[in-house]
Amino acid sequence: MDIAGSTALVTGANRGIGREFVLELQRRGAAKVYATARDPRSVDVPGVEVLALDITDPASVAAAAGAAVDVTLLVNNAGISTGANLVSGDEDRVRLEMETHFFGTLSMVRAFAPVLARNGGGAIVNVLSALSWFSYDGANAYAAAKAAAWSLTNGVRLELAAQGTLVTGVHLGSADTDMTRDYDGPKIHPADAARAALDGVRAGRFEVLVDEWSRGVKASLAGDPAEFYRLPAA
Repeated sequence: MDIAGSTALVTGANRGIGREFVLELQRRGAAKVYATARDPRSVDVPGVEVLALDITDPASVAAAAGAAVDVTLLVNNAGISTGANLVSGDEDRVRLEMETHFFGTLSMVRAFAPVLARNGGGAIVNVLSALSWFSYDGANAYAAAKAAAWSLTNGVRLELAAQGTLVTGVHLGSADTDMTRDYDGPKIHPADAARAALDGVRAGRFEVLVDEWSRGVKASLAGDPAEFYRLPAA
């Protein structure tokens, strides 16, 4: 898919990876970029069409799909990290992770699939995570929700193939954003994630592994989980 001349909509476009998607789309010659956020006043990139959008609110999603009828590239980037665990964490926070990453993403796909079909097929980018493939104590709700979003991505790719819509899943370890400000490990620049994702769309790829961390974690899936987690056998 050519980025130049496309009409893109980016969720969570007011900061972090989403903001870098907007900038990279502009650099690559997108004809129009809809930059969305729950608070549209927080979007500070010039030259975009700003829309209010809460992906967990069906009415908000429907309004966005009704306004952005010319979209050919949908970037599902909006996310949340509550820091909740599954057993001991606040259940409302666990549900919020799933409502955002799984049901929110699904709501966007369902709303915009007909838009993309009318406009020739286009593409969908789902920003996922290396945590789609492993768990981390202190972020297990996030990991479970991203794993569900990975499965969602693979499923809707099959369902939308007949209408000519490319669905690309993007995985990365950690980017230097507000969401990871308390994480002390290695982080990539969020612009690297946006560039890699759009390179993948341009090449027609189903999956983009942005960094060594995501590539290493996926490769580990063929092995014994005890080796990855360094846990004693039962």
